[in-house]
Amino acid sequence: MPLTKEKVAGWLAAYLRAWETYDPDAIGDLFVEEATYEYHPYEEPVRGRLAIVASWLEPKDAPGTYEGHYEPIAIDGDLAVAHGRTRYFRDASKAELDREFDNIFVIRFDDQGRCRSIREWWMSPHGQRPG
Repeated sequence: MPLTKEKVAGWLAAYLRAWETYDPDAIGDLFVEEATYEYHPYEEPVRGRLAIVASWLEPKDAPGTYEGHYEPIAIDGDLAVAHGRTRYFRDASKAELDREFDNIFVIRFDDQGRCRSIREWWMSPHGQRPG
């Protein structure tokens, strides 16, 4: 089945739900067993579904203190490029912005719509770092 923007948008929505809940099963369902996740282009990727799940769970962001919006911008075969914005707030009231990032994800999918590899790039307006 060909990869479509709708399928990628569905995966990105599931990605956000998994981040919001930190449910290990929801996180794991996003990835194939041998998936890789490159959080930073100059570091070694996290290898394997279980290691990716573990990397999401430690440390966790405080509930209600973050939000993201991502959408696919290009598809080529099994490869998708997504763009989005991630915002972190001082507390769950979301009254005061703490950090903000502009994100690009490059994602390869299998035939069932699960991620085989993902690489992130992010930029902030003031050189801020996540976490």
